[in-house]
Amino acid sequence: MRGSCLCGLVKYEISGSPRPVVGCHCTQCRKSSGHYVAATQTAKSSIAITGQDHLTWFQSSQTARRGFCATCGSQMFWTEETSDNISVMAGSIDGDSGLSMDRQLYPDDKGDYYALPEVAVVDQSTLK
Repeated sequence: MRGSCLCGLVKYEISGSPRPVVGCHCTQCRKSSGHYVAATQTAKSSIAITGQDHLTWFQSSQTARRGFCATCGSQMFWTEETSDNISVMAGSIDGDSGLSMDRQLYPDDKGDYYALPEVAVVDQSTLK
């Protein structure tokens, strides 16, 4: 699986099979993406990123950061500092991904201008 930012300066290749897509409606995801975030996830050891000199990391909370292309502004990645995994924005994947959204987070924070996808909602109290 391969993908890139809008201008193509940041590219990645994922080896193995990433998890299904998760939709997140939290305020941070909506503000950083302009809508809600839809992301898959893989082990950091399973992704090769090229063009890292064009990648900017924003510390969006005490424990997590978001990776953006410094040239075109595409949001590419999200990761918790202590995690072995990295989330990859599903819209940055080139071609058909073969993935589907299987759950969503923070539906109570969603924007009032859209309906929730018809996918299971995860109880955030069960998350670490």
